[in-house]
Amino acid sequence: MKIKYTILALLMSLLMSAQEKNKKETFLVSGNCGMCESRIEKAAIKVKGVKYASWDIQSNELTIIFNERKCQLKEIKKAIAEVGHDTEEIKASDENYEKLPACCLYRDPKSKEMMHPE
Repeated sequence: MKIKYTILALLMSLLMSAQEKNKKETFLVSGNCGMCESRIEKAAIKVKGVKYASWDIQSNELTIIFNERKCQLKEIKKAIAEVGHDTEEIKASDENYEKLPACCLYRDPKSKEMMHPE
């Protein structure tokens, strides 16, 4: 009987650890340059549960790894919008967008022609 309880406890602990696994997601985030990259990645990493964030300037794709038990994808997208960057699901407010440096104003086609700091 004691062996059954030990096996049951072991199985329960394995199931619990399986639920702790991290999830990887990739989604679009609007931006132009290295300054945008830094801002987007920092906003994502500040969300509790996000383990990794990497934004690609060329594709505008943000790849994140996060613990679904600690945060939700929508929460991460909201944090990114709060620093002025649009995702497909959540757009930055005009107020937050207008706080961005001129070269980071990705909604303005002329900003893509500006010199962008790396």
